[in-house]
Amino acid sequence: MARNDGVDRTSVRNLAVSDKAVGNTQQHNEREKDSYRNPDIIPQRTSWNVHFKKPAASYTDLFAQLEAVGTISTRGLKPDATHYCELVFDVNSAYFDNHGGYEFAKQFYEDAYKAAVQIVGGEQYILSAVMHADEINHAMTEALGREVYHYHLHVVYVPVVEKQILWSKRCKDKALVGTVKETVMQVSRSKKWASKPLLDDAGKPILQKNGKPVLKKSYSILQDDFFNYMRAAGYTDVERGERGSTEEHLTVTQFKVQREQERLDSLTTQADQQAQSLAKTSQTLSQKKKELASIQKKATLTKEALIHVRDLDYIGKRTFLGNYSLTEEEFSKL
Repeated sequence: MARNDGVDRTSVRNLAVSDKAVGNTQQHNEREKDSYRNPDIIPQRTSWNVHFKKPAASYTDLFAQLEAVGTISTRGLKPDATHYCELVFDVNSAYFDNHGGYEFAKQFYEDAYKAAVQIVGGEQYILSAVMHADEINHAMTEALGREVYHYHLHVVYVPVVEKQILWSKRCKDKALVGTVKETVMQVSRSKKWASKPLLDDAGKPILQKNGKPVLKKSYSILQDDFFNYMRAAGYTDVERGERGSTEEHLTVTQFKVQREQERLDSLTTQADQQAQSLAKTSQTLSQKKKELASIQKKATLTKEALIHVRDLDYIGKRTFLGNYSLTEEEFSKL
């Protein structure tokens, strides 16, 4: 993912999709809704979306068809088992914009789809693969003054692992007991994405102090495999999502929220600076008001003093000798 450091990073995320949520996933991916909560989706651009595998029926119907013909098996699964998964392949918007946009994104995700086929174990397990090209990147659009879209790929698939079914003790031919009766592709998300032992340069498991092998998270392996595939396909100018970073686990929505949060932080900083400037201006204005009030008070006192001075002209009577004589009342006023 992009971190505004000038480095283009590619990532793939694996999401579990429950039976209850698969219908909503289909409606979103296939753009079957009449309206969307996501304000980035531009309905007029839906025709620009590209299917690398278009579903001929609903996701649930396709799953049932695979099970009916024996391509997959749900034998022994718990009622609440996960039947569906979704891979979301993503790169920051600037990467595609700098390479020509839409046409380059189509080629990139066509190659990413080929990687998805290898990751899930075969195209027959993929129900749908669609590149979304109808979601606008508001931050880049605003910054560049032209429309910029965020391209990403959704691949919905059935997680399966190879499982050997053995002949039980009830088999009449005792020689067959314990031998392989048949091999099926068992639906199992947990086994498909089980962590694997970390190997050393000699190919041997690295052990902990207690003797147990050090496990490498399956999603980290997924990141490595996808990154290496895209590098081999010629995309040498993108980097892997940083190890140990939560960036590689962000959903598309979280990524967009993060980018908008950065814009909000920038606007907040500007607002704080303006508020500080306004506070200084208000402080200066308040000081000026105090000074003005002081001047007005002095002016009032001076005016009153002048009024009283004029009253002196009418106080007392001049005597024959040139002195002034005051009545008791006039003396009190004076």
